[in-house]
Amino acid sequence: MSRSFIPQTMGLTGAEVPQANLGEAEGQGVDFSIDYHQSFNKDLWMISRVNFTYATSKYVKYEEPDYTETPWLSHVGQKLSQPWGYVAERLFVDEYEVENSPYQGSATVMAGDIKYRDINGDGQITTLDQVPIGYPTTPEIIYGFGVSAGWKSFDVSCFFQGLARRSFFLRTTSSATQYSTMPFQNQTQLLKAYADDHWSEYNRNLYALFPRLDSEENVNNRMQSTWWMRDGSFLRLKALELGYTMPASLTGKINLEKVRVYASGTNLLTFSKFKLWDPEMGGNGMGYPIQKVINAGIQVSF
Repeated sequence: MSRSFIPQTMGLTGAEVPQANLGEAEGQGVDFSIDYHQSFNKDLWMISRVNFTYATSKYVKYEEPDYTETPWLSHVGQKLSQPWGYVAERLFVDEYEVENSPYQGSATVMAGDIKYRDINGDGQITTLDQVPIGYPTTPEIIYGFGVSAGWKSFDVSCFFQGLARRSFFLRTTSSATQYSTMPFQNQTQLLKAYADDHWSEYNRNLYALFPRLDSEENVNNRMQSTWWMRDGSFLRLKALELGYTMPASLTGKINLEKVRVYASGTNLLTFSKFKLWDPEMGGNGMGYPIQKVINAGIQVSF
């Protein structure tokens, strides 16, 4: 890890901060899978599987300043991919509220911008007001389950996959460090979700999806906070297939060993609290989406 403090007398720039084996972390979890096979009779059978992984971690030692008076800033005891950020209360009502609230660190803050909570009560919003927010950005739970079953000439199989205990942050730019700073894609297009639900003089919604629109970078609104944080958990119907195998008494008449008609689909359904785009894409809604695929076909054996 990088040293927490390097005196200027070392003559190093910020990019040259040396790293050393100073920290200590530990992890633990559980991983299992269960398979079940059953033939109920000559016409009915079933195969099912469940897999589950839970993995968590935490820092045991971390070189950092003395955070006795601000314990929420300490990495010790926190998850390895735990994000820090500001607590967003809502959007500012008007300029009067801006003037009578803790200084946000920017003179351009206006009505419709994000209002942050002064955690340490010093009357200004600084890095000392950042706290652990949400779940780690790496999911702590990954799971899946599926079943295949057959009855006489019919068969069906499906598989679900999901993850939980993961947070991500919205952004619309290609830079991972700018969290929805600019609502315009390539400076030309505005996402419909933001166009339909943003703060404006005609829509003074203090909890709008997007704060006050700005044609330039808004330093106040770009900071990582609970405003842009979303629950990254989801459950997806990853695969589904339905099939019918013609009886041997029919295929034999046309000199075929086996004929099976089927229809299948991939990524058919996704269940998630997040609705703007596929939650597996995280905060980058401008990336290429996961494709939904539907197939139909015939399998013939001679």
